[in-house]
Amino acid sequence: MRASGLILGACLQHVADAVRPGITTLDLDREADTFIRDHGGVPGFLGYHGYHNSLCVSVNQEVVHGIPGPRVIEEGDLVSLDCGVILDGWWSDSGRSVVCGEGSAEATRLVEVTRDALERGIAAAQPGNHIGDIGHAVQTYVESQGFSVVREFVGHGIGRNMHEAPQVPNYGTAGSGNEIKPGLVLAIEPMVNAGGYAVKVLTDGWTVVTVDGKLSCYSEHTVAITADGPEVLTLAPGVRVATA
Repeated sequence: MRASGLILGACLQHVADAVRPGITTLDLDREADTFIRDHGGVPGFLGYHGYHNSLCVSVNQEVVHGIPGPRVIEEGDLVSLDCGVILDGWWSDSGRSVVCGEGSAEATRLVEVTRDALERGIAAAQPGNHIGDIGHAVQTYVESQGFSVVREFVGHGIGRNMHEAPQVPNYGTAGSGNEIKPGLVLAIEPMVNAGGYAVKVLTDGWTVVTVDGKLSCYSEHTVAITADGPEVLTLAPGVRVATA
């Protein structure tokens, strides 16, 4: 899973660097697919429950699971990227959000808060803590910043399959839920809305959007729980996050 995560972290950095005005969401999908295959991995999302692409690209009010296509990215768009890699049967799952060019102050701040919320969630994933500690850390921080966390979609365990037990909500009560033990691997993924937390799925059956039409942001890492604490497996080369 470390090797799978390394490919994915580098892939997402590559795709994020490709975000610019004029590029299409399908162009970004092709960049991800090519990068993964060139590095010996398998695009995990392709064909997953009938999904037809290797990358999810969600723009502005789209929360997650945006389908790549002819949409052109414009200056100031908030672009969320979500991708999965399989290597030798082992999954990694990760995502990040970027603002294309010069964005609004709100979009820039939303990206920063979501990234910081993820780091707080990871730092709470300590052996002896509980799953609820992760969600509590994410929720209390996000709400203290005036934003909201999505309830309908959550993080999850990951390993031989993308979605394994337990679920990892981005909200909750400290000390509740399963105990966190070494050997567990989690996909922790705050989904943060600028407005209310209510979302809906569009008629395409995939794309999740905010009900109020306000911006949404997303950030995710695959995190292994070790005896020494959480280890982030999907970092881009040279990137570090706070885990304590």
